[in-house]
Amino acid sequence: MRARLADIVFAALLAAAALCVAFLSTRLGWQHDFSYAQRSSLDARTVELLHRLDAPVDIVSYAGHEVELRGAIADFLARYQRLKSDISLRFVDPDADPAATRAAGISIDGELDIRYQGRSEQLKVLTEREFDNALVRLARTRVRLVAFLAGDGERRPDGKANADLGNFGALLTGQGVRTLSLTLTAGMHIPQNVDVLVLASPQVPLAAPVVAEIDDYLARGGNFLWLVDPGSTAGLDTLAKALSLRVLDGTVVDGAGAAFGIGDPSFVAISTYPHNPVTQDFSLTTLFPQAAALGVVAGSEWKVQPLLRTGPKSWTRIGPIPQQGDTATIAYDADKGEIPGPLDIGVALSRLSPSPDKSEQRVIVI
Repeated sequence: MRARLADIVFAALLAAAALCVAFLSTRLGWQHDFSYAQRSSLDARTVELLHRLDAPVDIVSYAGHEVELRGAIADFLARYQRLKSDISLRFVDPDADPAATRAAGISIDGELDIRYQGRSEQLKVLTEREFDNALVRLARTRVRLVAFLAGDGERRPDGKANADLGNFGALLTGQGVRTLSLTLTAGMHIPQNVDVLVLASPQVPLAAPVVAEIDDYLARGGNFLWLVDPGSTAGLDTLAKALSLRVLDGTVVDGAGAAFGIGDPSFVAISTYPHNPVTQDFSLTTLFPQAAALGVVAGSEWKVQPLLRTGPKSWTRIGPIPQQGDTATIAYDADKGEIPGPLDIGVALSRLSPSPDKSEQRVIVI
């Protein structure tokens, strides 16, 4: 059961983070197949990606004359060719043309050399996820940059601890996105070439100059991902105000996790999602441990869309929460200022960008 729980929580964190960066920068061209399964039809986002490729894609497979291997490669790519007719495929037998094979740096039978607009990618593992990621990298004219604020106990994009986002960072790297840990010392500014800024649950209050720099980044039209833990928002009132949001007191609790054998009510289970481009076709049940609820301030200049919403039996718990195995019980208490569900624990915000060279500014808070 612990292994199953760990897998579900991992999927929640990785899926949420990847989905959010996709929304924040459509130029990142995010593609990820969460089903890990081969399908006869292509994912809707893969179809969108193919429509954005406005030049031929030339593929050379360095595969021997083994009929089964060549047939599997051709069948796999046929799904893409049905939607984009100028994807070409030809085979080179490494034994018949060893010079060309060596020149291309080929090391595995069946390896693909994919070319698009003068750029190339080599693919040793042929899955929809790997192939889509290769197309995403080829479609980019420059490397995108996601900066993770660091220095105050934030989750690290290259860390291995349970609280870190190392798998998310690896996912971005696999798609050709550069990640940067950014520590803002006195007088430092967020670089102009940052496509998305990430603030991932700082463990100590940020210094006033750092908060001011984040506020300025937002005022300039920067895209932003803010991962919020209960109690991690000290000193960030101006940031929440700039986004017309309020982080509600307490920790969200919900008994829906019992369906997964989870006795800790602070693990919030979500299986249905509000209508939103970010979660379109997303069907995983996700668990969010120790989540904070968000409120929207009236009169916001932002267009706010719910992204992650809890069930009607949830509420914001103010006070201790029994852990799995404890015999203590809890109940909703309006006198303590607790707020009943459904509650939004993730929202997507957008507005006309204040920057003259950008059309839209996007922010996600979870």
